[in-house]
Amino acid sequence: MKRQGHLIEKIADFENLYLAFYKAKKGKADKIDVLNYEKQLQPNLKELHHHILSGNVTAGNYHYFTIYDPKKRLICAAPFGQRVLHHALMNICHPFFEKCQVFDSYASRIGKGTYAALERAKFFYKRNKWFLKLDFRKYFDSLDHTILKKQLQRLFKDDRLLNILGRIIDSYSAEQDKGVPIGNLTSQYLANHYLAQLDHYIKEVLQIKAYVRYMDDLVLWHDSKDILINAGLKLQQFAECGLKLVLKPFCLNKHSHGLPFLGYLIYPEQVRLAHRSRIRFIKKYHSYEAKLKSGTWTQKEYQNHILPAIAFTEYADTRKFRKCIIAGVECK
Repeated sequence: MKRQGHLIEKIADFENLYLAFYKAKKGKADKIDVLNYEKQLQPNLKELHHHILSGNVTAGNYHYFTIYDPKKRLICAAPFGQRVLHHALMNICHPFFEKCQVFDSYASRIGKGTYAALERAKFFYKRNKWFLKLDFRKYFDSLDHTILKKQLQRLFKDDRLLNILGRIIDSYSAEQDKGVPIGNLTSQYLANHYLAQLDHYIKEVLQIKAYVRYMDDLVLWHDSKDILINAGLKLQQFAECGLKLVLKPFCLNKHSHGLPFLGYLIYPEQVRLAHRSRIRFIKKYHSYEAKLKSGTWTQKEYQNHILPAIAFTEYADTRKFRKCIIAGVECK
């Protein structure tokens, strides 16, 4: 693919910066750092404009906190001004990242997402006898900075843009020259792009037609168990040698046994909520109820949290489960 140039002026354009501000502000309008930034919006965007054109942007100074949803993760919250920068970058760079993706990659893409990935998985699930599910050890913390920067150099040719992206990459390390911070918009794009060449290897070299990836969760389907095992071994070598990633042990099974994917268990004629997702919903429900009753949250804040949680359960066959939780009785 031809490398893209002359993007930095579009990124620094004030119309794009205003759009980036409103995207970064969404859902956080009452936060003190957002309010302070907005009070001096024009001077702040003017300063950002000059920093982008010069390539002299600030990256880092993250606020770190840990979540357990569903597993322990260290979240890196960038200062609000940097989040505006991240949106400004991805507003313009998104189409070029998009061109590198195969059809069945579903994270960080417009018109894709979790439920589209699940629907595609259900489609392949009904048409193949075996599945191979793969994911990587500590994926975000394992991304190699040198490999990632080389991937970006094959995509973009503007030195100022590459310098800005490089500064963002170098602003965080889980270990020496490895890792991108969970929580950054840019990290979502970079982490998704990192596996794009693996997607093409699966589709074009291994010739696996039934394949879905959501970030670092990969599933391959086939009627032949041996073909899947062989594909898994080749992918293991490709990931270790070309991407410096380590795959977790393979999950190879017949479709009748159920596929664990994105918090659900997919069967030929049914979707269930995975056990871990059930436990997580119960904890969230009781926590949200307690915050509403104590006055910690308003009714609006409660609805903003509980409705997405309920919507997640509704994709699966969980009507009886939800009734039990809401009624406060034990589910069997």
